[in-house]
Amino acid sequence: MAVETADRAKTVVDKAIASIGDIATLPEVTVKIIGIVEDPKSTARDLHEVIKNDPALSVKVLKVVNSAFYGLPGQVASVDRAIILLGLSAVKNIAIAASIARLFKGKRISDQFSAADLWRHSLAVAVLARAIGKAAPHAVMPDELFVAGLIHDIGTLIERQSYPDHFAEAIRSCSENGRNFLEIERELIGADHQAFGVGLTTKWKFPRHLRAAVGFHHNPDAVSAELKNIASVIHIADVMACQEKVGFYLTSQNDQIAPAIIESLGIPQAAIDEIRAALPEHLADAEATLTA
Repeated sequence: MAVETADRAKTVVDKAIASIGDIATLPEVTVKIIGIVEDPKSTARDLHEVIKNDPALSVKVLKVVNSAFYGLPGQVASVDRAIILLGLSAVKNIAIAASIARLFKGKRISDQFSAADLWRHSLAVAVLARAIGKAAPHAVMPDELFVAGLIHDIGTLIERQSYPDHFAEAIRSCSENGRNFLEIERELIGADHQAFGVGLTTKWKFPRHLRAAVGFHHNPDAVSAELKNIASVIHIADVMACQEKVGFYLTSQNDQIAPAIIESLGIPQAAIDEIRAALPEHLADAEATLTA
């Protein structure tokens, strides 16, 4: 039975991703940037050459680097300088974040959901995950966590586009009866947003750790040991954002953070409480920087 369910979910996901348009396609420049950073032979010059040929992206990178969100001591006037100061990986993540932002467009489908609601929730999770990464002694780099938070619920955009009526019914049902959102998704659509997200980020050729964050943020214990940290951080950040009712919060509205997960990352509970308290300020900074 479990195998049949998994096969059905894969079929549903593959069909949806094959049928959608803009959401399934990252900008060419972002694809190139991911390829450069994943190539161990690449240099800062390789990355700079790609970014400088996209003026809009160059402006966005410099806007982020010089924002209160990044908090660097002085103004950075060139992409080349930004790469030197932040490194290839950080600039890659800024480019991905800038590209992802444009996907969160579309009309409101219910009182509980619009693409803007999902964007605000995703940005909150990204901000929280980045802060948790800074507080944890052995988590993934904060900039990687920021991108993971930003894309963790990307699968819901595919559901909205490919199965709008079923998705709206899942939202209505969850809102009215408080059932687990993933269970309702599986019943009505045949797969949950984690599965759709994995399908999309696999198509995008994203690294394994980002795919793990997308596919296991509701059940981090189910992923391999090497990928568990990033899934755990996104799980904590997601539950916190849902508890604070930021944006679209139904996916984890009834979840609690197991103390063992926090302990596994080596973070004191007091640090988690401080991160939660700072969310409004840090979210406002991120919104000012990344929201077009």
